This record gives sequence, C-alpha cells and structure tokens, in this order.
Amino acid sequence: MATVLDLHTREVAGHAMAEHMRAGLVCDAIDLAAGRGLITPEAIFHSDRGSQPEYTATTFRATLKAVRVRPSMGRGGSCFDNAVAESFFATLKTEIGTTVWATRSEASRAVFAYLNYYNHDRLHSTLGCRYRQQQEHALAA
Repeated sequence: MATVLDLHTREVAGHAMAEHMRAGLVCDAIDLAAGRGLITPEAIFHSDRGSQPEYTATTFRATLKAVRVRPSMGRGGSCFDNAVAESFFATLKTEIGTTVWATRSEASRAVFAYLNYYNHDRLHSTLGCRYRQQQEHALAA
C-alpha cells in the first residue's frame, strides 16, 4: 500500500494497493490525490530513503512533475524523516487488526473502509482531538 498524507489535515489524500512495490504504486496514489483536487501546486512530497527504490524512480519523478509537486527526500539513516507515515501505518495495523483475509479484494475493501473512517470520523491528536471536518470549519471561521 502506498499513501499520500496531508500533514495539515492528517487526511489520506491518495492511496493505492497492489501486489507489487514498484514506482507505479506510488504514482497511482499521487494521481488519486491530484485527481481528487487534494494537491495544490508547489506542494511538497516528502519520502525517506528507505529500502524501496520507487521513490527515486524516473516515473515517480515524472508523476510529481506532472502534478507540479516538489520532491523532498530525507537523509539516509534518519528515523524521523518519515515519522508521520510510519505512525499512520502503525495506527492502521493497530486499529484494523492483523486479520488474514481470504482474498485481496476483501482486504482492499476493509482497508478502504478504514481509510474512510480515518479521514472522516477518527479523532487526531495533532488536530486537537477534533475530527478533520471540524478542523476545516475552524480554519474557515
């Protein structure tokens, strides 16, 4: 699974699931976020230098350029560079459980249902324990 997280709202703006961990997976998540209108021009996409090569792939860079997003990559060996994403995945695993689904389709449905809950109903401590929509209304006021 690849995600695009909005650091301001903590929303999962884009996501994708596949049987592989190639650059196309990350590009699909970025394309979804852009297609939903949740990426503004000159936004910054930050990733760490983990063991996955997709964040240095030409297709990944081209996708960022196409949606006018600037890449940012942390230095090697820093465990803090991608802390928000690591925290999200830890929360996902804790809250959805360690279920073994019979099919990939069942797993996808369960994860996407969780993402809907996470984006719309779950309280986030970084938002002052308010729902994301409450945070948006507070900013508009």
